Amino acid sequence: MSRERQAVAAAFQFLTRLPVKAELDFSPDLLKRSASYYPLVGVVIGIIVWGFAALTSMVLPPLPCAILTLVVWVWLTGGLHLDGWMDAADALFSYRSRERMLEIMKDSRVGAMGVIACVLLLMLKASLLYTVLVERNVSGLLLLPMVWSRWFMVHAMKRWPKARNDDGLAARFADMSGGRVGLAVFWAVLVTLSAAVGQYLLAGLATATRDTGNLSLAGSTIQTFLSYSERLPISIGFVLIPVLAYGVGTFTANRINRRLGGLTGDIYGTLNELLETVLLLFIVILYGL
Repeated sequence: MSRERQAVAAAFQFLTRLPVKAELDFSPDLLKRSASYYPLVGVVIGIIVWGFAALTSMVLPPLPCAILTLVVWVWLTGGLHLDGWMDAADALFSYRSRERMLEIMKDSRVGAMGVIACVLLLMLKASLLYTVLVERNVSGLLLLPMVWSRWFMVHAMKRWPKARNDDGLAARFADMSGGRVGLAVFWAVLVTLSAAVGQYLLAGLATATRDTGNLSLAGSTIQTFLSYSERLPISIGFVLIPVLAYGVGTFTANRINRRLGGLTGDIYGTLNELLETVLLLFIVILYGL
């Protein structure tokens, strides 16, 4: 297996529970190379999540469909980022010293603030999924939160120092080359452009099918799941989502960096969960799904 194929396999093995069969030695070098492909992991997760939502919404009401979709979403990642979210909540909301907060994040046990933060996050995600499924107004934009949140993790590994001087997870990504971050940007931009082109092609096909008066099952499905609000061009969303991911992620990472003197593996997961949710919320608000 080539070095880059190993890196791709490592990215999927590390970030998901998908059955990627490969015997890999997760050395720091391999982990840093694999980070370039995190946006690709995001798009695969997005396709599975929204594909599952589209299928189950045909046979189930929106609420149970939203809950089951969220279960699939969490299962795909093995709760990896949620674990970081809970650990970070326990530490950052303890208002202790820097050293004590870092100790709290290393503790495998979950405290009250971590549980509360997890429940509130999952409730918000479930409500956003429910909103999308009720309106059945799913567009190519919905792939982007999974893509750009994972790109920002790679950016954070390069941009901010690690908070600990030990052999923790963040230390394994230390000294990542700019080329690896650039490759992650390339994949994220490529996915975004592909989603935009696919959006317009499929929306155009649905419109043509409707105008001919022959609204077949396939045409109806495309029109239902890939339509978008006419009050705001969807191209704006494809531009604003990466900008928002960078802005919100940078603001949050800077605040945490000031408190901890750097970032940790748990913080990378926290940033991913935060950006996924914020970007999905932004899409719902922007297009009134």
